[in-house]
Amino acid sequence: MVKNYILDTNVIIHDPYCFYNFEDNNIILPIVAIEELDNIKNREGMVGYHARMAAREINALRERGNLEQGIKTDGGGTIRVEMNHMDMACIPIGIDTNKNDTRILAMTKNLQNEYKDMPTILVTKDVYMAIKADSFGIEVQDYSNDKIKSDEVYSGYIDIYTSSENINFVYKGGLSPEALKLEEPLIPNQFLYITSTDDDNHKVVARFDGKNIVPLKYAKSSAWGLTPINMEQKMAFELLMDKDIPFVTITGGAGSGKTILATAVALEKVIEQGEYSKIVFVRPTVAAGNDIGYLPGNEEEKLRPWMGSFYDAIGNLMNAKIGSGESAKHSRSTGKPEFSVDNFIETYRMRGVIETKTFTYMRGRTLSDAIVIVDEAQELTPHLAKLMLTRAGFGSKFVFIGDPTDNQIDNVLVDAKSNGLVYTVEKMKQFQITGHVALKQVERSQLARIAERYM
Repeated sequence: MVKNYILDTNVIIHDPYCFYNFEDNNIILPIVAIEELDNIKNREGMVGYHARMAAREINALRERGNLEQGIKTDGGGTIRVEMNHMDMACIPIGIDTNKNDTRILAMTKNLQNEYKDMPTILVTKDVYMAIKADSFGIEVQDYSNDKIKSDEVYSGYIDIYTSSENINFVYKGGLSPEALKLEEPLIPNQFLYITSTDDDNHKVVARFDGKNIVPLKYAKSSAWGLTPINMEQKMAFELLMDKDIPFVTITGGAGSGKTILATAVALEKVIEQGEYSKIVFVRPTVAAGNDIGYLPGNEEEKLRPWMGSFYDAIGNLMNAKIGSGESAKHSRSTGKPEFSVDNFIETYRMRGVIETKTFTYMRGRTLSDAIVIVDEAQELTPHLAKLMLTRAGFGSKFVFIGDPTDNQIDNVLVDAKSNGLVYTVEKMKQFQITGHVALKQVERSQLARIAERYM
């Protein structure tokens, strides 16, 4: 049955290509939404960028016909801009009729009353809009085209039990997955925590390389003085160190080690081993306050407040190296190491070895021979995650890290099931050149561990 779908502005900003995902139904764009897109098109960051992308797509549709009368879509439906049905008589007394949300609600309610034999549905990602629409008797839906379907995000590993004989085969050229008789096929670069059915103390962490289950290659390695300290960290470290896996995603709560692991491997691979020519730290600038454009200074100075996690990681790594006696230079007056994270980063920035960027400056770039670490990737929309990955040039390695739970997402355009991090994990897990691990243990401190678990 054909339906009328009215799109709220936030849906268009979330996915600038959403117009092509409603099959043979009618897509109705409120003129208010077009006005809102016009008002935010010059905003810094992902909101302004998505508004401009949406405008280009709507403008391209104009070439097929008239937006007032309706244009046929590839799916067999229509898309049109609704100019009328703005009568506010359907709005209860006390509601602010000057708000754009109220105008969209009124338009939807009036269309619902006119098309009684056709479902009229408001599509929005705004919780308050959804509550008000439901209160007005309007059917409301979230935009779910790019939401992951499963209740749990792929963790990257499984726990299994098998014989000691099979465990021994892991070290003798690899164990065939068929020998385990698993209910579901293994995914490339999926890890297995294997415990012997003969001896509970006989255990091994292994990886499926696409053909066989093999032991970890970097189990006894360290990077920039850092050694993984739990099972999940060892798995993530394996993916980060392997140059044949150019895309790695790591999820986990605060203090699980995502940033410090990725940073340590990047410093090791670039500065110590020279496998890559530079490190690019990228972070979306999403906050409860002002965007990056309101901060003073040049690009690096504007980004400094957003890059605290990277600076902290480098500081902790360098302090550990100095504390262990490596490359320590002491002041004669204080006896303390003469080291500054800012000076360290600035030195390598001047040499072109370290870059700090936000997505505002990524369009059109090709990042080759680089390790690119995207922090707080749960703040991305799926569209921006794709934009980032399509920057990958020859010889590059991309690492997405973040905590995809709802309480760690400040971007109102995404949630725990529609953010760019979980979307990318699910879409990319099937390929041989990708890998993912979810970190569960908090290692920052006992206090951080208690806070993460009980608060």
